[in-house]
Amino acid sequence: MTDIYMLTWNWLSGSPLVAAATEAATESTTEEGSLILAGVLLSLVIIYFASQLGGEICSRINLPPVLGQLLGGVLIGISAFRLLVFPEGGSLASDSLIVSLLETTAGLSVESAPSVFAAQSEVISLLSELGVIILLFEIGLESDLKELIRVGPIAAVVAVVGVVTPFVAGTAGLVYIFNTPVIPAIFAGAALTATSIGITAKVLAEIGQLSSEEGQIIIGAAVLDDILGIVVLAVVASLVKTGEIQISNIVYLVISAAVFLIGSILLGRWISPLLIGLVNEMKTRGELLLTSLVFAFSLSYIATAIHLEGILGAFAAGLILAETEKRKELEEQVIPLADFFVPIFFVCVGARTDLSVLNPAVASNREGLIIAAFLIVVAVLGKVVTGFTVFGNPELNKLAIGVGMIPRGEVGLVFAGVGSASGALSEATDAAIIVMVISTTFIAPPLLRIVFKEKETIAQPVDKVQD
Repeated sequence: MTDIYMLTWNWLSGSPLVAAATEAATESTTEEGSLILAGVLLSLVIIYFASQLGGEICSRINLPPVLGQLLGGVLIGISAFRLLVFPEGGSLASDSLIVSLLETTAGLSVESAPSVFAAQSEVISLLSELGVIILLFEIGLESDLKELIRVGPIAAVVAVVGVVTPFVAGTAGLVYIFNTPVIPAIFAGAALTATSIGITAKVLAEIGQLSSEEGQIIIGAAVLDDILGIVVLAVVASLVKTGEIQISNIVYLVISAAVFLIGSILLGRWISPLLIGLVNEMKTRGELLLTSLVFAFSLSYIATAIHLEGILGAFAAGLILAETEKRKELEEQVIPLADFFVPIFFVCVGARTDLSVLNPAVASNREGLIIAAFLIVVAVLGKVVTGFTVFGNPELNKLAIGVGMIPRGEVGLVFAGVGSASGALSEATDAAIIVMVISTTFIAPPLLRIVFKEKETIAQPVDKVQD
């Protein structure tokens, strides 16, 4: 019987019809590949244009450029011109103006449009994820490990208070004031715990406060917030799926996070002299940058493999390499790389933000807007209060520490996305979480700049008196 199958296959494989069909399929695949590349290139043109335009405008009116990148993303995203939309947000190929441009100018067929749209969106999403990894690696390089260790206990207090306060206040308020079912209320409360380290760190770097004591406390607390946020998300997701909390899963996440961070830093301090010695012996171009990226991506992979966030691995790698003699040289070499990848991340965060949920003319949005107003108050106050838990240093800008913890950014959107996908959230609650994320993401950068300026203004008369 096998011989018959083999003879039949040999005859078919030599058939002109089969050969023609195979050739056509190959050509179709090749054509789709070139169109995907065209879509990605067009997306990058639009992303960089929006990033530069928004950043330049904000810079000229004394606002953080990162805010302009976010606003640029909103304009080209689902809320406005729909140039850059993503299928995970419910958009179709027909909703994307980039796909329409490809159909008009590059001969993209209607049949191939959905697959090209999905692939192009996936590539941009991956570049965006690389952007936040590069950003956290750069932030790690600019941070001081010894200073982070010194402010570690303070950062831990800020992080814990910043997670517990909004979670308890948000969940209790939704249950007892708005009569929201317990599981959706817990999910919304969990979304309030997040802090977007990427957005805060970028603003701190732009205003020259990243290496300040307040900046180091904010960064340390935001890193811990990420870890606690992962644990909270895992617990809530488990609650939604099974109706019960799996203690073993919580214990695993906590232990793996602690072991990873402490272990990577200790091991990295032992490995880093070997890496630098290897770099010094190399004669090829890009030896320092590429070796450092291998190290950073390896730690990010390990973090992802044990179900943590890849950004934690990149941040740890930056901290470790910041203690080497190559720190300044590496910082300079990373800047062009960050300039390429990081804007993609911030523009994509803005592009995914759907401002239609803010329209009160739509009846279904009104309940969500009322809940959103409550969540915004809890989100802001729940983080601002964290700065005032710091005792023993009256010179610290406590308000700045609290404000630095406000933005939820992409982290909050992850919570909203998981909650929506699980079916745990009603449309009103889902819309409310999105509005809260939008609001905290956009108000934090200008507020952060204001509170740090107030500190400088207060300090000036003291300096003059001393002179």
